[in-house]
Amino acid sequence: MRAVLMSAVALVVSFTGNGASAADAYQSFKTAIYVTVNSTREMADPKVRDQQYHRVADQVRFDKVYIETYRGGVFADEASLEGIKKFFKSKGIATSGGVTLAKGGSGGQFGTFDYENESDRAECQRAVELAARHFDEVILDDFFFYTSKSAADIAAKGNRSWTQYRLEKMRAVAEDLVLKPARAANPHVKVIIKYPNWYEHFQGLGYDLDQEAKAFDFIYTGTETRDPEFTDQLLQQYESYEVFRYYNNIRPNGGNRGGWVDTYSTRYIDRYPEQLWDTLFAKAPEITLFNWAAATSMAAVTPGDREAWSHLQTSFNWDAMVRSMKPGTPGAGPGWGRVAGWSLEQVDKVVGHLGKPLGLASYKPYQSSGEDFLQNYLGNLGIPIEMTPEFPTQAETVLLTEAAAHDPDIVSKIEHHLAAGRKVVITSGLLHALQGHGIGDIVELNDTGRKVPVHTYFGGFGAGGGRNLNDAGKTAPDILFTDIRFYTNDTWPLIRGVSSDYGVPVLLMNRYSHGILYVLNIPDNPGDLYQLPQALTQAIRNYLLADLPVGLDAPDRVSVFEYDNGTFVIESFRPDPVSIDVAVMGSHAKIRDLTSGEILSAETNAPTPATTAPGDSPRYHFKMQVLPHSYRAFAAE
Repeated sequence: MRAVLMSAVALVVSFTGNGASAADAYQSFKTAIYVTVNSTREMADPKVRDQQYHRVADQVRFDKVYIETYRGGVFADEASLEGIKKFFKSKGIATSGGVTLAKGGSGGQFGTFDYENESDRAECQRAVELAARHFDEVILDDFFFYTSKSAADIAAKGNRSWTQYRLEKMRAVAEDLVLKPARAANPHVKVIIKYPNWYEHFQGLGYDLDQEAKAFDFIYTGTETRDPEFTDQLLQQYESYEVFRYYNNIRPNGGNRGGWVDTYSTRYIDRYPEQLWDTLFAKAPEITLFNWAAATSMAAVTPGDREAWSHLQTSFNWDAMVRSMKPGTPGAGPGWGRVAGWSLEQVDKVVGHLGKPLGLASYKPYQSSGEDFLQNYLGNLGIPIEMTPEFPTQAETVLLTEAAAHDPDIVSKIEHHLAAGRKVVITSGLLHALQGHGIGDIVELNDTGRKVPVHTYFGGFGAGGGRNLNDAGKTAPDILFTDIRFYTNDTWPLIRGVSSDYGVPVLLMNRYSHGILYVLNIPDNPGDLYQLPQALTQAIRNYLLADLPVGLDAPDRVSVFEYDNGTFVIESFRPDPVSIDVAVMGSHAKIRDLTSGEILSAETNAPTPATTAPGDSPRYHFKMQVLPHSYRAFAAE
């Protein structure tokens, strides 16, 4: 097994639309490179920075660098900062500052300042003031959280939970040790806080997407999700898109400056470009990729474990990337900079055509958790998600997971949404959390607490035998579902599982007032969603996504990104080619491939219904193939 070089390239990509026309710029975004403090110190030597610049500039276009002045107890040489800025200015490259407020830790486990320790507080403030003195824009890397449990911390916490103590402490630290000192050192400075990807657990470490995020001038989004099978939290690929959309709804109208990607823990080289593409498909105005040191490395990057699809013309074409290397570039071969540069050149042909993203609205309140990261598993099932920290009252359909129980008024909000003639989808996790807390006023359902292994599935809108949803010729594995008790003819099982002559609902439907409540039963292991038969996941999509313009009939780990101007992107995270069916709402009998210009015609000359449920909008169907770890982008004609 070949391993991908575990280093990183830091770039910042700023989305500008189709207006950019500079010869050395991408048409849809700008690029910059993040410089960590050790590299900042190295560049005090003019010969070193000349050599490093040549290696980077020959591989990737960039017009900005973030120069870090502090990380983990190491300060930049202040006397060299203005010279470094002058060097980049001479190349036509803008400069901003960076600070990583982390200290301590060992063996890969991160340490933070102890904000009850006066020495640590002074060092934190000194680091911020140094950056602000030299730069009008400063970004905090994503270590501005709190792990310390010293005797002083324990005493200061008192009777509060660690979550409450840390949230309150870090709000005060942000104001007293970061924002006030930075603005005192430079009244013109804008301070950006970058939030990482593990948003379900933020509150326990003092990260606050509510008050704290709004106190800073801007936020950044950590869209690095790395490998989904063996890295921390097993973050699914769709999150590189979804997390930016969520943070964008926290700080809309340009308040979310972009996404951040690194190359750590990637088994195959394609995983790195995927993170770049998905961040840009989310319409990130900027993308941060970490860091300058790897971009300057003279070592050649390796392809990793991609033999299974290396012979195919996938979206990341290794051979084409190697051939694109500029002759005379120093080093042993293309590095991470060229991988980034080539990948951005390809996606640049698509991003400018895409409109405003659309998705199934999903409400996740501030400081909430429950059914962690479930939206990303659903996104990998072809269910586009638009997550929001406020209840989306104008959305036709709202998805609510267990996290929504954090809102004490959630049952009332569900009731009002249904009374307005709209639809609400609650998960089995939320049903369990709301039992005895008012959900019975809407529908009488009971989470029995029993778990039933299911491997046979049927679908049907009304009474009758139903349609078998199992994959033909395949034996489905046993999957544990919650046994939900319901009243026949009050609530309808649209999809049901059968185990030894016993039925377990997978998708329930209940009419309330003018609206419809759905209950989606999530397997005990959310990863088992990928084990469900394709016809079953297709039926779920048909009910949940009836309001969205593009429907998808595809196996697991194929995602769709939809936009309000008739464009959409299909992306496969699978290692094998897949054949899929795309259903486009309305009178669009043709779609155009945004990369090749190819026109695809619908399989039928008349629209066909998208689901078996009555009242669905007509759609035209298009059959296509998507290669491994590749995307295809289209516009409806």
